[in-house]
Formats: sequence, structure tokens, C-alpha cells
Amino acid sequence: MQYVARHEAIPVSTLTLTDEQFLTGSADGKPSTVAGVLRVPSVDAGRLPAVILVHGSGGPGGNIDYWQQQLNSIGIATFALDVFTGRGITRTIEDQTQLGRLNGIVDANRALEAIAGRPWIDPERVVLMGFSRGGQVALYAALNRFRAMWKAGSHDFAGYIAFYAACYTQYIDDTNVVAKPIRLFHGTADDYVSVEPAKNYVERLRRAGKDVELIEYAGAHHAFDNPRYERTIFLDKAQTTRNCRMIEDKPGHVVNATTGKPFTMSDPCVELGTHVGYHAAATAAATGAVRAFLESVFSPHVLAT
Repeated sequence: MQYVARHEAIPVSTLTLTDEQFLTGSADGKPSTVAGVLRVPSVDAGRLPAVILVHGSGGPGGNIDYWQQQLNSIGIATFALDVFTGRGITRTIEDQTQLGRLNGIVDANRALEAIAGRPWIDPERVVLMGFSRGGQVALYAALNRFRAMWKAGSHDFAGYIAFYAACYTQYIDDTNVVAKPIRLFHGTADDYVSVEPAKNYVERLRRAGKDVELIEYAGAHHAFDNPRYERTIFLDKAQTTRNCRMIEDKPGHVVNATTGKPFTMSDPCVELGTHVGYHAAATAAATGAVRAFLESVFSPHVLAT
């Protein structure tokens, strides 16, 4: 059992926006307050590097707890951001329309500023890490277009880690990302969020000369790093856009690439029924890869062993 030196519950003032509002930079959203829990491994080791963790459609769960423990154990502070509870949302698995897919980017940027002033945090060494819906947040927060609209202060993320992120939408200028490293982790057996669009997006980013890498794990399902899914289970009412492809053809206007009509979660390509399941070998490999990545990003500062 790992014990940390300090826990802090920190409110984050933000906005609740539709995806159209987000994509057009409209600040007319509803003022909202979300929150997160900051876990500080040590208060005697100076300013520590940190990772902001953004959960998926099920809300904060077992994978968030797992990564908090893993990261805290090597001297990295964590801020587990809950983008649902303050908005009166429990989960979006069965109804993804409850919150804009990209709203978490605004929340994450506000969270960075919220923890930057804490005396134990080095604001120049904060990485954004997300899972599924939160993985989409972590991935697309790197877009310079979105940073120009929604960056909350003077600080930047030092890197981006996206676990099983949906890459079904091609956004305007989406290969113009910040010059920071981006890493994606995905299971090949994922039938909730297909890995193929992620492979295509990564290839476009690589052709644009960006520091990006996708690591795949054979046979791993969605949420493969969540120990609570010891046995693979079928979520019969979970919405999935695995067979949808969308394009933002003008700012704030996302269309179904097949029909050319505005995309909604009522489109025929939206299906129900997906699997989630823990994969011990994939989790162990991903843990090592994430640690190596963070050691590189936070270099020359050596992490605890």
C-alpha cells in the first residue's frame, strides 16, 4: 500500500459547452465548477512533477485509482479531475449527449492553472493523461487551434498521454499540434473505440513531423488497465461510434462523412453494445512505457524508484 503525504480537494471553475461552442471558441457556455483530488507523494522533496488524470464515460474508476498509485509511488503528484459530478452527471456510457466530447479540454486547462499555484507542484512539469472520453481530451488538447481558444493561463502541458482515445473526427487543422510529445495506448481487441482511426491519425501526425507514437496491445479490450474489470464484460446499452467517421467541414460544424449531414448520436452508424476488460500483461507493459515516457519528459529530474 502506498501512502501519500497530502490530499487536497480542489475546485476548478470552468464552462459547460456544446461541441459547437467549443469548436467556435464561444464563451457563452454555462459557468460551472468541477473538482479534482490532488495527491502529493512528498511535501519535503521540493516542487514535484504532476499528471492530471481525466476519466472516461463511466466516471472516475478503478483505472484512475491504479494510475494514482503507480505514479505517486515514483514521486509524481496526481490530480484526478472529475468532470461529471459538479455537472450533475454520473456517467455518459448510455447517453453521450449529456456533455460535449471536447468540453474536458476546457476543464483540463483550467485544472492546470488550479494546481500550478500549489507549493508542491512544478507547473512546468505537468502532463495530461486521459482514458477513453478523457483520452480524447488528452489527445486533442494538444491542437494549437484549441490551445489558442481555451488555454487558461501562462502554463503549458509538458506532454500528452491518451489511452484508447476515439479518433473518429477529423478536425480542422488537426495536425497542427504543439511541439510536445504525444503518446497513445490502445488494445487491438477494442470494440468500443476502434484502434484503426487512431492509427490513421497518428500516421497523419507523423507525416507532419510531430513527436507522436501509438503503442498497441494484442488482444486487449477497452479499459484494459482497469483492474475492476477482472473478467471481460459486455455493456449492452453502451453507445459506440466505432463505425462512424466525421469531418469538421467548417468551424463548429461536424458532419457524418458518409451522409454529409450534421452528425448526431441518432445517426444509424451509432451502435449499442461493447466489451470492457482488464488485461494484466497489457497493463504491465503500458505501465512501464508510461513511466519511461514520463522519465524522458521530466528529465533531467530523476523519478523515485
